[in-house]
Amino acid sequence: MKTPAGTSAETDAPVPERPAAVAEGDGVTAAPGPEEGTRVPETPEKTSRECEEAPGAPKPAVSRPIAPSELRPARPRGPSRLLWQNPARVGFGPRRFRLGPARSRLESAGQACVAGYNAVIAGRTERIDDLHEEVRGFAYEGAGMACATLDVLTATGGRRLRSLLSGQGMLYPHLIHLGTGRAYARLRMRPMWGIRSVHPLLRWLAFDGFGFHQAFFSADRTIGRQRTAGLLDRTRRAIFDQGVGRTLWLHECAGVDDVVRRVAEFPAGRRADLWSGVGLAAVYAGGASVPDLERLGAAAAEDGFRAHLVQGGAFACAFRLISGTVPAHTAAAAPAVCGAEVDEAGHWTDAALIALGHNAHSGDHYQAWRAGIRKTWARRNRG
Repeated sequence: MKTPAGTSAETDAPVPERPAAVAEGDGVTAAPGPEEGTRVPETPEKTSRECEEAPGAPKPAVSRPIAPSELRPARPRGPSRLLWQNPARVGFGPRRFRLGPARSRLESAGQACVAGYNAVIAGRTERIDDLHEEVRGFAYEGAGMACATLDVLTATGGRRLRSLLSGQGMLYPHLIHLGTGRAYARLRMRPMWGIRSVHPLLRWLAFDGFGFHQAFFSADRTIGRQRTAGLLDRTRRAIFDQGVGRTLWLHECAGVDDVVRRVAEFPAGRRADLWSGVGLAAVYAGGASVPDLERLGAAAAEDGFRAHLVQGGAFACAFRLISGTVPAHTAAAAPAVCGAEVDEAGHWTDAALIALGHNAHSGDHYQAWRAGIRKTWARRNRG
């Protein structure tokens, strides 16, 4: 498998109170240049001008949710044409991922991400809401990647990203921040460079998205040879590994035994964060049966990292709750992975975030957030 070179990452000083969005970049046909929290109760009002459809473009009347393969905005003309992504490049076959029964479900997540990315590049961001709710979050991850890519290349300081987060993508702040990290990985830059005024705590999710992208598109290097991006401190490497763990779930096509074996190949010092990413993907993306997920939990416990698997699963529950849609596979996975229903597991993330206070912004705060979720789960099980 051909893979891009590793990159390094760093963040800008924290700033405002609103999260900023970024787009997910899977397989860019050509890339230029130097590639839970709180619940949001209200529905966004309007998309930013940067993310609106092209002038004069007709708005299709959609009477039913559509699949990612049906969302194919026309490829734009001019320089934006170079940023277009080919949906075929996220297929498990070309990537040489393991194939299994969950392939269709997991590939549709990647296709939704590319569809969201291309919708922004084509100026048709409003079409993302035509997608089925179950995959819409992945599309907003792609939209976040696209907005971040455009913001960096046009030196806007994150205007498109902030507009997406405060408007149409308001219910998907975590996914959008994950997409930001994918943009920087694709551009071979440090996460959050040149982007101002993103959410002071959620911005750390960019390192998760960075790790996910590196593992997805550079699997031989990142998973096979277990390399990380250079110049990452301990906190950034930990979050990077959570993203790698998410990719492992896709790389092994939700095959629990294969995922467990793959995690075991990594050094013990990295496995806690890998388990966290596996838990997030297993609950959010799905693909495994409840008995298989129970075996996953048992394997994580045997490895000494059950609490980390739970923390990732709780993140997924919170992400789904904030969006207002909890699909059946997430509702079924939460008790198997977290030992609690979706509402309770999602509440752990809220409680841990509130405990940090109003000024949480650093990498240490982000790690404390994750640790707070694990402590809540541990206290619950001791009782």
